[in-house]
Amino acid sequence: MPHELTRIETGVEGLDAVLRGGLVAGSSYIIQGHPGAGKTILSNQIAFHHAASGQHVLYVTLLAESHERLFENLSTLAFFDPSKLGNGINYVSAFSTLRDEGLTAVVKLLRQEIGRTKSTLLILDGLLNAREKAESNLDVKTFIAELQGHAAFAGCTVLFLTSSRLDESSPEHTMVDGVIQLKDEVFGVRSARRLQVRKSRGVKAMHGYHLFEILDRGVVVYPRLEAVLGQPSMVDSPTTARTTSGVADLDGMMGGGLQQGSGTLIIGASGTGKTTLGLHFLAQSTPEEPALHFGFYETPERLKLKARSLGLDLDPLLASGALEILWQPSTENLLDGLAHKLLEAVHRRGVKRLFIDGFGGFERSALEPSRMVEFFTALTNELRALNVTTLGTWELTDLFSRQIMAPMPEISSVIDNLVTLRFVDQYSQLRRLLSILKVRDSAFDPSFRELAISGQGISLPETFGGSEHALEGTPRLDGRTRS
Repeated sequence: MPHELTRIETGVEGLDAVLRGGLVAGSSYIIQGHPGAGKTILSNQIAFHHAASGQHVLYVTLLAESHERLFENLSTLAFFDPSKLGNGINYVSAFSTLRDEGLTAVVKLLRQEIGRTKSTLLILDGLLNAREKAESNLDVKTFIAELQGHAAFAGCTVLFLTSSRLDESSPEHTMVDGVIQLKDEVFGVRSARRLQVRKSRGVKAMHGYHLFEILDRGVVVYPRLEAVLGQPSMVDSPTTARTTSGVADLDGMMGGGLQQGSGTLIIGASGTGKTTLGLHFLAQSTPEEPALHFGFYETPERLKLKARSLGLDLDPLLASGALEILWQPSTENLLDGLAHKLLEAVHRRGVKRLFIDGFGGFERSALEPSRMVEFFTALTNELRALNVTTLGTWELTDLFSRQIMAPMPEISSVIDNLVTLRFVDQYSQLRRLLSILKVRDSAFDPSFRELAISGQGISLPETFGGSEHALEGTPRLDGRTRS
C-alpha cells in the first residue's frame, strides 16, 4: 500500500482540490508572483484557517511595511479575525534583524519564535529581500536549509513568499518541496488571475493553469474543469426512462420524450423559440424533480413575464423550491467559475432538470477558446453521471442563412440530442421551423414541423408536410402534391 502523506487543509476554496488534498504537513513551499498577484491575501487566508482549527501560526515579514497597514488591508476580508492576532497567529518583523545582522541572525530569531509560539505553520513574507542580502547562491541554500531543519524538528510547515519570478534552476526552487505561482494577466481588454503549481514533490497536484478570484471572502480558486473532472465524480448509470420536454408534440417526435440524464442542444437564431422551449421544460419541475435555469441573457423577472405570456406561471414553482433561477450577465465571467457555480447549484438542490440558456455564454467567457471541446465534454459527462436531464441553447448569428453551421467543432459527439430552429418564408409569411437532427440510441421523427407559439404555449403542426426546399428557407409543395 502506498504511504499516505499527512495533509493540512488550506481553507482556500478550490486550492485543496488543485493540491490533491492540501499542503503536505512538514513540507516547504514557495508562493511567488509579482506585486498585487495575491500572495499576501492567500497566505493570510491559510494562516487564519490554520489558527481557527486550534493550531499556531508564525507569520514573519522581511518587508519594511508595518503590520498595522497589513491588518488594515486584511480587515476588509471575511476570513480576518482580529481575535486571532497574538492568540493563534503571531506576526513578527525580522526586517531590521536582516538589515543589521544578516541571514544567520534571522534564522536564530525564527528558531526561537517557532519554539516560543509552538507554531505548526511558518510563513516567511519577503524571500526576495533575503536573497538580495545573500552573497552567493550557497548562502541562499544555507538559509533555506537551516529554516527547513528547524521547522521540520518542530513539526512545522513552511511557506516562503516572494515577488520575484524564480526559474526552476534557482537555489530556492531546488530546496523546497512545492512551488505555487500566482499571476494577474491581461487578455485583450480584460484581466484574469491564474494559479499554477509548478512543483509538487512526492504528490501529484493538478498542473496547468487554474483561474482564481479575490472576493470579499478571500481567494477562491476554480480548478480547471477538464482537470478536476477528467473522469465524472461518480459512475454513470444510463437508463431508458423518459422525461417530458413539456411539449407533447416534441415528446412524440423524440420517441416518448427526453432520455433521463441526456443532454439536448437547441440551436437557432435569435427569436426562433429556444428560450420558449426551455421554459416549457422547466414548467414540468416539481419539488421531487427540481429544476434549475442557468442563463446569461434574461433577468428572472423578464423570464417570469415571458412565461406568463405563454400561459406558464413560474412563481409557484419558485416559491415551492421546485425551480431556481440563476442569472449571470454575459459580461466578464470566468469560464471555470461559471461551471463550478452551476455544479454547486445542481448538487445543493439535487437538480434533475437543467436548462442552460445558452452555451455561448460559456464560450465568450473562455480565455483560451481551444479548451471548449474538453470543457463541454467534462461538464456534460458530469451532468449525465448525476442523472441530470439537460436542455441547452446556442444562438446562431445568421437570422435567415440557408446553411446551418455547427456552433462548435465536435459538438455532435458531446451532446446526445440535437434540435434546430430556424425562420422560413412560406406564402409571404415568416414561420419557425423545427427539425431534429440527432437523438442518441433512439428512433425519432425527422420531419419538419412548424413551431407555433401562442398564449397557450407551443404546438408543432405539420405545416411543412409535402414541402421541398424547407431547409433553404423557402418551403413549397413538392411535385407529388401539386394539382
